[in-house]
Amino acid sequence: MALLEEELGRPWQDIYSELSPSPIAAASLGQVYKGRLKDTGELVAVKVQRPFVLETVTIDLFIIRNLGLVLKRFPQVALDVVGLVDEWAARFFEELDYVNEGENGTRFAEMMREDLPQVVVPKTYPEYTSRKVLTTGWVDGEKLSQSTEDDVGSLVNVGVICYLKQLLDTGFFHADPHPGNMIRTPDGKLCILDFGLVTKLTDDQKYGMIEAIAHLIHRDYDAIVKDFVKLGFIPEGVNLDPILPVLAKVFDQALEGGGAKNINFQELAADLAQITFDYPFKIPPYFALIIRAIGVLEGIALVGDPEFAIVDEAYPYIAQRLLTDESPRLRSALRYTIYGKTGVFDAERFIDVMQAFENFISAAKSGGGEDMKGNMAELGAIGFQPSTSLVPAFPMAISQPENPIKARAALSFLLSDRGDFFREFILDEIVKAIDAVSREQLLQIASSFGVRNPVPVFGMVPVRSGALLPTITEEDRIILNNVEKVAKFLTAGTANQTVNG
Repeated sequence: MALLEEELGRPWQDIYSELSPSPIAAASLGQVYKGRLKDTGELVAVKVQRPFVLETVTIDLFIIRNLGLVLKRFPQVALDVVGLVDEWAARFFEELDYVNEGENGTRFAEMMREDLPQVVVPKTYPEYTSRKVLTTGWVDGEKLSQSTEDDVGSLVNVGVICYLKQLLDTGFFHADPHPGNMIRTPDGKLCILDFGLVTKLTDDQKYGMIEAIAHLIHRDYDAIVKDFVKLGFIPEGVNLDPILPVLAKVFDQALEGGGAKNINFQELAADLAQITFDYPFKIPPYFALIIRAIGVLEGIALVGDPEFAIVDEAYPYIAQRLLTDESPRLRSALRYTIYGKTGVFDAERFIDVMQAFENFISAAKSGGGEDMKGNMAELGAIGFQPSTSLVPAFPMAISQPENPIKARAALSFLLSDRGDFFREFILDEIVKAIDAVSREQLLQIASSFGVRNPVPVFGMVPVRSGALLPTITEEDRIILNNVEKVAKFLTAGTANQTVNG
């Protein structure tokens, strides 16, 4: 207890009325004691750093870094050992500062509080925290990986959303999600512990990963190679021609048996790491931490569900980001996801994105109940009564107050202010359809969208006799088929129905 008293500047009995005589948990850097605050009676966890950790590890890092400098002389060693050591060392020295760890936990809790209230973080007591002592609230629970409760599967999904939010939204990433740091609390919440190891991502890195996933879905390997340059996997100015077929082979193998959504992330990361031995391709230090964190999360999930696929679980969150982020890069990525390399609207892709979005709403609600207060609550307005039409001046049948209808999330979003950019895709296809069909066919399409009185707009379309109607081409048929598919999807099962995910 000498170190604890030295750090806090007073006898431990002045702060804690109780303190376990021996650690209840131990790790390489510190030991955790269970205590009770003297002034409030609250149970707390008191983490105390082991003596001489800083000095010992600093010497180890110095030796490994010098070895990395020697390895740099050998061109066949593509692994950036020095970069990895520097990145890890920076994170390590932050991890040894318990004041920083406490602040990280508080910041993380604030980021999750509104959108994911089912994710909790122990409260930090800064007045009883120093560089080598950390006092936080005590949390009862069991490791998520060992829990047999029925809600573990849904909590894993909440965990996936939580980490995707960090990775692709906040950029403040908890890089140490090992099984001991993820706990199921008695009230069914996911508690995340230990915020010593945190990495921060730039907007370029966040957007670059989303763009790469969009390109992966379309198997656009030329674009993925360029994404890897932006993300730091491939140096600027390197000839990409030799690397392209190698990466294409790796991704083709990863995509077998179900496409992008069934990729095993750990296997893919291992295959990419193998490339570093033969080509100018390296795993950036920041991404090494991400690989480790996502690999652990995937491993925890696979214990409970052998069919778990991280990309499949990630896609709903990615769809939400594509649909709601107004940055030009993600707007472009959204358009690419729907139109692909050919620039042709793909109704199946459109529906896939919207279904993923609905699955996100369902998962987010399971992570926050009905009391969500953040952006996810705004997106989860299932039951929203659309006051606007897909096409201006077209009254919607579902707006009749005497016939209340609960609109599916996709349609609610599409008709909301936030759906205006995505709505343009549908309007473009409708405009193309107008050129291809007669007034009677337009009325049929309008009816499928729930339009009750299309006369204000169709009255401006000249009437042509059947003999003068243009011949419908194969391209026209594709357009009409796309509009019909989208209409059926958006209006299917809206009456008195909620999203099932």
